[in-house]
Amino acid sequence: MAKATPLAIPELAAVEVHGMSRGAFLARGALATGALLGGSAVGPFVRRAVAQETGGDVDILNFALTLEYIEAAFYSRAISKGRNMSGETMRLVREIRDNETAHVDAITQTINRLGGMPVQAPKVGFGAVFTSEKRFLKLAQTLEDTGVSAYNGAGPMIKSKEVLAAAGGIVQVEARHAAAIRLQNSEEPAPAAFDAPLSEKQVLKAVEPFIV
Repeated sequence: MAKATPLAIPELAAVEVHGMSRGAFLARGALATGALLGGSAVGPFVRRAVAQETGGDVDILNFALTLEYIEAAFYSRAISKGRNMSGETMRLVREIRDNETAHVDAITQTINRLGGMPVQAPKVGFGAVFTSEKRFLKLAQTLEDTGVSAYNGAGPMIKSKEVLAAAGGIVQVEARHAAAIRLQNSEEPAPAAFDAPLSEKQVLKAVEPFIV
């Protein structure tokens, strides 16, 4: 039995991702890494996991598509369930939801152009996060940080310059989402010039017992 490990970001433990695709597996692993070590630690895990794949850019895009599905579902549900949120927060939620939906469409089209098969959206759950604005914003911040780190981890594995440029355009917007959510949480949008790096060995040692 694995020894209990305190979670750096317990809010991520409330996110459930159900699906058998490689993208869903990697998404669960990324969220587990973020919960254990923090959102900015996800990159090394993703880099190692993606490097083991043989499907190339299509597999990477399907992983990115899965993350975008999760985020789009998160903000869509916030719109339908977030009755306790302020007007300012809800305006931000709608803008981000529209961005995430556009990302889903763009990645899906790119996979089709490459002759691949886009994965289906996984079934997801977010627990009781929508019962308060504070809970919602805390999870939104960690989801965005985790997503940015995941894109950065997968980036070096992309072979096509066109796909890399498209991913770069998306991750810049995701980083702006993270900054906007931080401001809504009354936190500094960029508290440090660089995210604190962790080696792949450090990350994998921490998360391997939790990835099944």
